[in-house]
Amino acid sequence: MSTTGTPATTPLDQPPLKRAIGPKLLILFVIGDILGTGIYATTGKVAGKVGGALWLPFAIGFVVAILTAASYVELVGKYPKAAGAALYTQKAFKVHFLTFIVAFMVMCSGLSSASAAARAFSGDYFQEFTDAIPSTLIAIIFILALASLALRGVSESVKTNVVLTLVELTGLVVILAIGLYAVLAGDGEPSRLGEFQAEGTGFALLTSVLGATALGFFAFVGFEDSVNMAEETKDPARTFPKAIFIGVAVTGTIYVLVALVSSLLVEYTVLEKSSGPLLEVVKAGGVDFPPRLFALIALFAVTNSALINIMMASRLCYGLANEKVLPRGMGRVLPNRRTPVTGIIFVTVIAIGLVCTGEIEGLGDTTAFLLLCVFAVVNVAVLVLRKDHVDHPHFRTWTPLPVLGAITAIILASPLSERAMDVYIRAGVLLALGLVLWAINKVVMKVRGEE
Repeated sequence: MSTTGTPATTPLDQPPLKRAIGPKLLILFVIGDILGTGIYATTGKVAGKVGGALWLPFAIGFVVAILTAASYVELVGKYPKAAGAALYTQKAFKVHFLTFIVAFMVMCSGLSSASAAARAFSGDYFQEFTDAIPSTLIAIIFILALASLALRGVSESVKTNVVLTLVELTGLVVILAIGLYAVLAGDGEPSRLGEFQAEGTGFALLTSVLGATALGFFAFVGFEDSVNMAEETKDPARTFPKAIFIGVAVTGTIYVLVALVSSLLVEYTVLEKSSGPLLEVVKAGGVDFPPRLFALIALFAVTNSALINIMMASRLCYGLANEKVLPRGMGRVLPNRRTPVTGIIFVTVIAIGLVCTGEIEGLGDTTAFLLLCVFAVVNVAVLVLRKDHVDHPHFRTWTPLPVLGAITAIILASPLSERAMDVYIRAGVLLALGLVLWAINKVVMKVRGEE
């Protein structure tokens, strides 16, 4: 393995990916990936599960995200390659089947996230401008447009991400400013912040909070995408720790504050019914801020989430082809643009299929479920790989953190979170597709004598 993070060889003798991402770009990349669809589109659904105490699931999700982020930071520093969680799983357990399942779960989580963003794009925010175009058609066109941008190159995509990140941050600053104005004006209802939707106490309250946290955790996913950009990042062992921790800390703080403002100004039953819940906050804030302008900002925000997830999934295809977990053709790179063309086409087809079969809440919860399963594996892998030493310095996390990270991920992925059955069915169908692809790849490799 190369200590620089660039593979010695690439599939089909393809050129290596271009190292175009510096420290500042990476921080904005992480923030931009975490911010977006989750907070802009699923806040209302989280409120529907927990009630007025909307801030609590986001606060718990913040802690869970930090635990697992620490494991990712250690592993990407040791192994700065594009395959991310799949690479860590293979190095830790050396079971190709498990590696493939983890890789496919990560890929599908990114695509279900991009599909949730596409659905959010075509929902209440877009309908502020027109409702004449079928929402499914809008979502499909949206996915195709982002795939075209991803094909142009990582530099163009990441620079677009910077612009979109600044726009979506502006939208959340608007929400916080509206909340501050409302509080100073004596508006809002502080008593809602302690209200829970579940009746009674004890187990019912616990499962209500766990269910809301499991869905709300969708808002925190994204930091794990960045490790798949390791081969396109300058000096990844030094750059990633600061970028990931700053990204999670900034977004976690913003989420809790936005949740507080949303609950202060709008009844949770109103938030629950909207696919554009923050638009409801703007309308209720008593500030003359144009709803259409905020809707436009929200459209940029969900666009950012979808773009980064398509980039991540396609780079994962490239990395897995490098590791011979997927067929070599998945690593094909456009000669001039040096982007993973086959991977981009493949993930785009899957994303369109998901868009046609799911809605925001179901797709978002599918993303969270798949990643929580992956996070449990990664937190165990970081402990197993402590015995594997590399010849360059890297970050090392405090041992209790991955232990707690694995436990919390398993709890949130379990039936205790009251997850809807359609989420498990969708995840099962995706994994079944993965099993078919794994079997095909094994047969091809055996025929070629590559096993």
